Amino acid sequence: MEISGIFTAIVIGIAIGILGRLAIPGRQRIGILWTILVGIAAALIGTAIAGAFDVADTKGIDWIELAIQVGLAAVGVVGMERLKGRR
Repeated sequence: MEISGIFTAIVIGIAIGILGRLAIPGRQRIGILWTILVGIAAALIGTAIAGAFDVADTKGIDWIELAIQVGLAAVGVVGMERLKGRR
């Protein structure tokens, strides 16, 4: 992965993390840094899953890939909230 790909993954990850957090009702008790890290991981894993199902490269906006990424981010935010809530 090139430097531009890593930078793009970080920027997209921030957006994905925020969308994943907005998809969950109520207040989440995790910080913005954790949201960003979850978003970056969800963006990378979601892209890999979309590539495995051959839906990563479509004409126009890749809505299926985006839905996978946001869903993973929502699950990740809930998981982080539960982990931090146990402390």
